[in-house]
Amino acid sequence: MASDTVTDGDSNSEQAETRKDFDAAVNMSATEIEHWLERDESREVGWKGADGKGDGESIGHASGREIVRIKSAKVSDFTQADYDHMRKVVGYVARHSKQRPADPEHSRWRYSLMNWGHDPMKKG
Repeated sequence: MASDTVTDGDSNSEQAETRKDFDAAVNMSATEIEHWLERDESREVGWKGADGKGDGESIGHASGREIVRIKSAKVSDFTQADYDHMRKVVGYVARHSKQRPADPEHSRWRYSLMNWGHDPMKKG
């Protein structure tokens, strides 16, 4: 067991709230995210670092891979880093959802959110 593993799962109310918020923000399944991350549109959006080259993996694309891992893990195996990432995802989705463009369906805005596990066009 990793030294930063949270041993009481979601028994801590803050952790339970984080998990609830994460589950509400991430409306795509792990499989849906995995399939999305394989598409060119997924790789073409997002910030790719301060080096100015823009040829690496975007922050959002890497986050999507991390979200898939978290969604596939047991709650009892979550680490503090997992909860920290969940909070980062919730914040990103909340901030960027407010920036909805007039025609969102095929927008870079939507594609970026999908990298973070949230499809704003998904019903339900």
